[in-house]
Amino acid sequence: MIRTSHILWTIFLSILMTVYCLTDFGQTANLSKTAKNIYSLLTPLAVGLVILELIYCWLARKSYFTFQESIANFCTAMGNQSTNVLVAVAVYFSYGYLWEQFHWFDISMDAAHWYNWLLLLLGIDFIFYWVHRWGHEINIMWAAHSPHHSAEEMNLMVGLRASITQRLMSFFFFWPLTIIGFEPFDIYMMTGIHLFIGYWHHTEVLPKFWRWVEFIFNTPSHHRVHHGVNFKYLDKNYSEFLIIWDRLFGTFEEETDKVVYGMYNGPKSWNPIKINFHYYIILWNKALAAPYWWDKIRLWFMPLTWQPRGLPPYVPNQEITLKNQVRYQSVMFSHSKIYLILHTLIGLIIMLFIINSHSPWTTFERWIGAAFLWHTIVNLSGILESKSWLFTSELIRLIFVPIGIILFNDWYREPFYLILTFGIATLSAFWTTTYFKPIQMTQINPILTEPHSTIH
Repeated sequence: MIRTSHILWTIFLSILMTVYCLTDFGQTANLSKTAKNIYSLLTPLAVGLVILELIYCWLARKSYFTFQESIANFCTAMGNQSTNVLVAVAVYFSYGYLWEQFHWFDISMDAAHWYNWLLLLLGIDFIFYWVHRWGHEINIMWAAHSPHHSAEEMNLMVGLRASITQRLMSFFFFWPLTIIGFEPFDIYMMTGIHLFIGYWHHTEVLPKFWRWVEFIFNTPSHHRVHHGVNFKYLDKNYSEFLIIWDRLFGTFEEETDKVVYGMYNGPKSWNPIKINFHYYIILWNKALAAPYWWDKIRLWFMPLTWQPRGLPPYVPNQEITLKNQVRYQSVMFSHSKIYLILHTLIGLIIMLFIINSHSPWTTFERWIGAAFLWHTIVNLSGILESKSWLFTSELIRLIFVPIGIILFNDWYREPFYLILTFGIATLSAFWTTTYFKPIQMTQINPILTEPHSTIH
């Protein structure tokens, strides 16, 4: 069934490709001349660690990963990474202005002044603690951060799951470092390294470490607590690098009981758009329902339990435990696992072309590539959830994406890549028309599963 959204999206992609093909707008300067993206260097390392953890879990028969959530986590991560290039540009321009106009000291960041890198890391870590804490206490900041907590398991895939607004929200608070004298490029690079330091904490594979390590540093044990919905674990262990901030400011909690992962009133969807904007929509609906204009505005900056005047009072949540937890799972289209894995990998390739500072793609090509990537990850969620709109949307994608990739890489001059790209697209179209037809669907409701179940 063709929907209005299908028509509008097709028109949008057609306009982008027409502008690209018929004008020189698509040949503007490569982004790498103005900004380098640290995430393009860290992404292969992160993916490599995921692969190692998957291999370990397979060999040790550990059910730390579920197929559907892993695909959703990785797709959400790719969508987030496609926006980091825009965040980098915003940081360089805004922080660059602040540094040029107001910085107090000229701070050398060469090898001889290695300690300045350590000071920058500590400064970022201290600010991050408060940003992270406010991200659990203030509505609009929880809206940006909650997609990361909506995962209902703990593994390195979850470490990749972040919202498209989280990084931008964080950089509203790191600007004092530019006033001190740290340059924007160094701040952006160190925040990426700082984020990667916290990435490996998202695992159940590693146990507690030596006591002195657990006392000083954030560890997987401490971060498992942070992701828990057990009442004793809520709003604890905000630190990323040094756990001493939590110890100093009274938010530390030791891992004792088994952690139950997730969030209260989560999105219950694999769609990256719903995952990213779930709590924003809740706040928007509350703001519309609030009868007083002042409440409509301040709602966004109030604690999560605050209710506008004229609305029903806040009702406390019932604690989620291992016994009563109901994890989200959906019914996929048949014969879709191989297809999902293949096109997730293709999405990864597109993402690397977008974020890599040495990519041959121009700025405009990256913008179009980001549209292709989001079309891909939304469609993959549609396959996971057997959505009726998926059939038409996927056929549209299988027309535009291969053409765009061939044009952006000049593969029309390379017979091997040309045949490979169109071959995958043709096979995918056959697969879609065979297995993803809406007429094969029945009324599908989410499946409720026990915690830590694995889809084989």
